Amino acid sequence: MTATLVTVMPGMVIAFGIVLAILAFRPLPPRLDDALAALADSGPAATEPEEVPTDERVGAWWLHRRGGRVSVALARRLQLKGISVTRFYSDKLIYAAGGFFLPLLLGVLAALTGEREVMIPAVASIVGAAVGFFLPDLRLRQDAPNISADATESVLTFYDLVTLERMANQSATQSLHAAAALSDTAVFSTIRGSLERARLEQRMPFGDLKDLGQRMELPALVDLAEVMRLDETGASLSGTLRARVKELRDAHLTAMKMAANDASERMTVFMVIPSLIFGLIFLIPPLLKLVST
Repeated sequence: MTATLVTVMPGMVIAFGIVLAILAFRPLPPRLDDALAALADSGPAATEPEEVPTDERVGAWWLHRRGGRVSVALARRLQLKGISVTRFYSDKLIYAAGGFFLPLLLGVLAALTGEREVMIPAVASIVGAAVGFFLPDLRLRQDAPNISADATESVLTFYDLVTLERMANQSATQSLHAAAALSDTAVFSTIRGSLERARLEQRMPFGDLKDLGQRMELPALVDLAEVMRLDETGASLSGTLRARVKELRDAHLTAMKMAANDASERMTVFMVIPSLIFGLIFLIPPLLKLVST
């Protein structure tokens, strides 16, 4: 019985991996909320989809075959980092392919040198493909605090630029457009797209900026939209902008200091361990001598 299992198990594992690969590439019917969202996005004002770059076509094909959408949190992180969804899924598939074929290549090399184990490379390929597919998600989740901090700093810089433009006697709308055009970072590009959309639809951009700040979880951008909305009442904004951006920068600096203190406290644990080991080196011989007597 044991010999039969040892003989059949590699074939079962390989067949199971083939079935999983076929199921992964099988197109799924769209969910109801995705279908309704697609219908809502299509209409007279809808534009033709942009051509997908060559290095992102694999990810676009995967999204089209799966017929799904990414989560709100993932879309937010990708947008703040300046990475498209198709680029992200292209990286996932490339890593998965690398994790799948590397153990097989090592198995072929081992077979050429006399090792005939088939089951180990097959199992390792399945595990490697799974790890490679979820590796970009893990890296993006680990980098989430840095992404949020960089986005907040970009918004505060945009705040400063808007203040300077306003001090140069520009109107509120002109100040926002001029400040957003001064950088090509992900946050500035997103803000510029929101402002351009409001301009094309011939409405004031303050509501769009507020919605963008709430969707991207950027309170500073929401605050800027509320302050700039005061321009409609004829209020002077230069002093208000300078005072508000100072408060926001102080709050951001305090948050960064608290994060640095937390990191320093975590590092002290690793600094204490070598000291404990060094102390035990001197304490263990006398203790052993006392125990032996």
